[in-house]
Amino acid sequence: MTIAGILLIIAVIFLIISYICYRIAFFSPVKNREAIPETKGPQFEPHKATMRRIFTQLAARDYEDVTITSHDGLKLSGKYYHIKDGAPLGIAFHGYRSCGMTDFAGGSELCFDMEQNLLLIDQRSHGKSQGKAITFGILERLDCLAWVDYAVERFGADTEIMLYGISMGATTVLMASALPLPPNVKGIVADCPYSSPSAIIKSVCKKMHYPPDLAYPFILLGAWLFGHFHLNATTAAEAVQQARVPILIIHGEADGFVPAAMSEEVSLACPERVQRFTFPGADHGISYLVDEKRYRKLVAGFVKSCLE
Repeated sequence: MTIAGILLIIAVIFLIISYICYRIAFFSPVKNREAIPETKGPQFEPHKATMRRIFTQLAARDYEDVTITSHDGLKLSGKYYHIKDGAPLGIAFHGYRSCGMTDFAGGSELCFDMEQNLLLIDQRSHGKSQGKAITFGILERLDCLAWVDYAVERFGADTEIMLYGISMGATTVLMASALPLPPNVKGIVADCPYSSPSAIIKSVCKKMHYPPDLAYPFILLGAWLFGHFHLNATTAAEAVQQARVPILIIHGEADGFVPAAMSEEVSLACPERVQRFTFPGADHGISYLVDEKRYRKLVAGFVKSCLE
């Protein structure tokens, strides 16, 4: 076999492995996309009653289906909950392969109690929103800016806006903090964000017993070739250094998916803008459930300071 033939075989192998990585990490099939993901795991068992209550309350609320078009032509969907004319608006971004109903049942309850209207969006490639690739916040951050622009156009130039995110959604809003957000955006609340796409992907690879440094180049190539985005385009830690609004980060100290050290890295990147609080015993995304009283106090106090 010639050298050219050997190189061709190696290239084909690289492409195949990269495509498999793309399918596993980024591809989002349309089938069953609108189904509400089940919250399974022992960490949820002590909180089942609370979860049923807040899910039921959110499901019973009236909402308006809204849509916008992303910078790359996708139809993005969301649910708008109206509480009061002229009230501040919260825009909430859920996590990886999740949905707003799952991730923001508690957060929506808090928003309504603070008399905020709420825009609960389906991230691209989730729910009713179009798209085939989940980009770990890289393109989602541009969607965030598009939703903010929609809100300003619809509700007026004097509308005060708070951005909320959890997990991948938290990283999305942190990455968006470096974009030219209008002055309407007053603050950002990020619950259990990861510091960068590469960091969380390598962390997950390690937990799955794949060598991170060996696997990551294939994942990076798969994102570029088949998802058409650059996974290393930005990070949350880099973005917050350019932020012009105050940021509150919350993270569970027992987070088994996104290590709490990742949000610490983000906060240390811009300590003058970022406040960070951790919740002992809280696993991924359930700080609200573990200590609702403290969570409410921290968020409500932060939001009040942002809107004063």
